[in-house]
Amino acid sequence: MTQPLSPQEIEAMLAKANQPSAEALRLHPYYHGKVQTVPKVPVRHFDDFAIWYTPGVAAPCRAIAQDPALVYEHTNKGNTVAIVTDGTRVLGLGDIGPKAALPVMEGKALLFKYLGGVDAVPICLNTKSAEEIILAVRLLQPAYGGINLEDIAQPKCFAVLDALRADPAIEIPVFHDDQQGTATVLLAGLINALRLTGRTLQNTRFALVGMGAANVATVRLLEASGVSLEQIIATDSRGILHPGRDDIARSAHEFPDKWRLCQESNPERRTGGIAEALRGADVCIAFARPGPGTIQPEWVAGMAKDAIVFACSNPVPEIWPWEAKAAGARIVGTGRSDFPNQLNNSLGFPGIFRGALDVRARTITDEMCLAAAEEIAAVGVERGLDEEHLVPDMQDAEVFPREATAVGMKAQEQGLAGLTLSREALYAQADAQIRAARELVHLMMAEGAIRPVPTL
Repeated sequence: MTQPLSPQEIEAMLAKANQPSAEALRLHPYYHGKVQTVPKVPVRHFDDFAIWYTPGVAAPCRAIAQDPALVYEHTNKGNTVAIVTDGTRVLGLGDIGPKAALPVMEGKALLFKYLGGVDAVPICLNTKSAEEIILAVRLLQPAYGGINLEDIAQPKCFAVLDALRADPAIEIPVFHDDQQGTATVLLAGLINALRLTGRTLQNTRFALVGMGAANVATVRLLEASGVSLEQIIATDSRGILHPGRDDIARSAHEFPDKWRLCQESNPERRTGGIAEALRGADVCIAFARPGPGTIQPEWVAGMAKDAIVFACSNPVPEIWPWEAKAAGARIVGTGRSDFPNQLNNSLGFPGIFRGALDVRARTITDEMCLAAAEEIAAVGVERGLDEEHLVPDMQDAEVFPREATAVGMKAQEQGLAGLTLSREALYAQADAQIRAARELVHLMMAEGAIRPVPTL
């Protein structure tokens, strides 16, 4: 086991962990939000408005009316994503509503632009109805190249995503980042953690803590990668999933994935809670109630040798990394950027959408997400794989265009792309878009269009 930290070291780490929240409260009101709309076209003189608006704009309008596909040539639709939420499951904060969710959605839009070169618009809906969210997306889709569903509570999030992906009237990719994006990055980290510990996906015992959107999607991607449900023991807020869970059986129509796990996972038919699920497990994947204390150190101590613990709840992981290490975990990852091994969906969705948009994909499949995960893992290996560097971080300039390229190529391979591009062309296009977005931010900072951060 790792040598326990001193009380002074723990106090310093806790202070560091709390610092982003303090800075957020100071800087959000200073900037009054994180994103704005800026022009893409020159305004040389006021006569230019006759081109960009009336009367000149009528010409592209007529062209699109005659050939709707021209909307991608004459507008920014092909590079614009709507971030749609009802604010019912925000960052582990729960049902805080659409207004309180807006800072998160603005932050998401900032990440879309800076990391993926994608223009994104927060759409916070004043409803809790799955049917109304589905209707809103149907009505919004003419203006957007993709839809990113965000922070929608389960089981509603599953119903919304599945309905929209199956709807023949939906012509653009609909992606639920809390499911597909989070699971993609988790899988990338897992691939490399297993490399370091000498395991394979097929000989690993998994304990899943929490069965919300992220872990349901994790199960789907694990299965798509060749993992059997018999290798998994899963828990929800009421304990281990097993055939005797009558509460889940009664709601099997709402939670079909959980009921299938009750029947097909956990071959030992264990009962109990997180402690019993972790006993002897090689890997813990937690997307549960924010900690600390959701996972206790003594439970980690009961895991297998060279255990891998991914405690991914935000804003506070289920167990602090230093506690898990002291209890015997060899590799620890969280969803936070201020600890080693950040396994956060921010490493996934910008590149995934970049690739889907660049080939005008009609949907984003599990296979496209697997391609993204494998590319993220490959970049991690190239950068120098070790126990505190499983995957590249967001500062890596190459990971997002490479991920986009992998996604775009897979979409073409699956026959889901509206455009055909070579691997080289895809990479060049994605790289140019992302570099342009970052250069714009840095230029605005240098010119004072973005105000400097005030000193304390």
